[in-house]
Amino acid sequence: MPAYSHILLAVDFSRTAEAVAEQALLLRKTFDARLSMVHVVEFVPVDLSSELVMPTDLEIDQELLDQADKRLRELGEKYGVPESERFVSQGSTRREILRIAEEQSVDLIVLGSHGREGIQRLLGSTANAVLHGAPCDVLAVRIRD
Repeated sequence: MPAYSHILLAVDFSRTAEAVAEQALLLRKTFDARLSMVHVVEFVPVDLSSELVMPTDLEIDQELLDQADKRLRELGEKYGVPESERFVSQGSTRREILRIAEEQSVDLIVLGSHGREGIQRLLGSTANAVLHGAPCDVLAVRIRD
């Protein structure tokens, strides 16, 4: 196994995220590596009746980003990841993970993979997309539902 100097942990705030984080933390300790964290907020456009009084899309987007930032801050403090190494981004999860990995000169991306089968496999997954587009090694931690 090669030595890693900078690890990027992709966090999705799911109930299984702790298992993925444990692997990244173990690798950080093993290689005395720098650890960064990223969470990507993907926006799903919602078309609601004009009769409903709803906040604007920008207000909803900002609220989602604020919540993600708060949760990533809490995890960063828990795992000892400094604020300068925590990234909240919006857009395509795959593209944003790859962009940050490249910008930060990461040599290992750690993320969770559900190992789906059948139609879910045909549709692809974030882990698979990151694996095939990454400029570095990728560790997909198997998550069992």
